[in-house]
Amino acid sequence: MAQNRFFSGSGPSQRQLRVGELIRRTLSDVLARGGVHDPDLLRMSITVGEVRVSPDLRIATAYVLPLGGAGVEAALTALRRNKGELRHAVAKAMTLKFAPDLRFLPDETFDRMDETRRLFADAKVQRDIARREAEDDDAADGDPA
Repeated sequence: MAQNRFFSGSGPSQRQLRVGELIRRTLSDVLARGGVHDPDLLRMSITVGEVRVSPDLRIATAYVLPLGGAGVEAALTALRRNKGELRHAVAKAMTLKFAPDLRFLPDETFDRMDETRRLFADAKVQRDIARREAEDDDAADGDPA
């Protein structure tokens, strides 16, 4: 049986995290200061929430969201159209053998946080949490004999 030599199952390596953060900062800086010559991108304020890098550092997936959350598809289209210019800016900021191929996806972190907040505010969930805490308190007060 062939083993996948890239995936260890323990998450991204320190190098992947470091390169991803450097790419995120570079993209954020280029987009904030208007380093791309595209009128559509210059009109948008885009947040780069996270960048995940493949184990071989050849592919970087940037999770982006326009300020206010409106116009996600227009922002993704503009970013994809200017991928070459953004990749060039990333390559100048890094000392890797290859500049990673940039891919852009919508950042859904805020949607997941809202859903989590909504779940925790639900009365049934509150009741379950209170009951679990009461059970834990009763178990802690009992003698461990």
